[in-house]
Amino acid sequence: MARPRKASDDEIFEAASRVMQRLGPAEWTLADIAAEAGLTAGALVQRFGSKRRLQVALLERFADAGPDSYRALRAQHRSPLGALRAYAAQVACLAPSREELAHHLDYLRLDLIDTDMHAHFRRHAAAGRQFIAAVLKEAVERGDLRKGTNVARLARLVDAVITGSLFTWAAHQEGKAPAWIRRNLDDLLAAYAPER
Repeated sequence: MARPRKASDDEIFEAASRVMQRLGPAEWTLADIAAEAGLTAGALVQRFGSKRRLQVALLERFADAGPDSYRALRAQHRSPLGALRAYAAQVACLAPSREELAHHLDYLRLDLIDTDMHAHFRRHAAAGRQFIAAVLKEAVERGDLRKGTNVARLARLVDAVITGSLFTWAAHQEGKAPAWIRRNLDDLLAAYAPER
């Protein structure tokens, strides 16, 4: 008799992410994640105990990875504002369609009402805001943005424009989400352009 397949946490979390992109939180089961990962549902129950505990562990991993992923994103771009636009494009990936954005909003609801999930959600959001502030500070130092710019205030506004643009795109449905978010971000940054 063959031994049951084992999978790393990373493989399980990647499988869970794929399933969760297709299905809302009420639509999938541990059996769905197990099938995606090539495991038995019993193996996931033994490992995580419940669907909720798997979701909490996934969010924790996501939050833990945030700072490293942002450093890697910065390293991939020559300019700080290029890295910021790439960050905005990553956020736009949450909305390839209205249906997938609706799934993400269902997960956001859980992130807000479950204490453990919310703690990891806040940590991830804080890392995102720190990344935004860091690249804006660098852009000011390089002369890409106006000297004297209040970086903390602009970081808060950029964060609001990028995230808020997901919701306004969903309402207006003008073009694709990445272009909508990029245009809103560029309009905001234009107000802080250095005087020539």
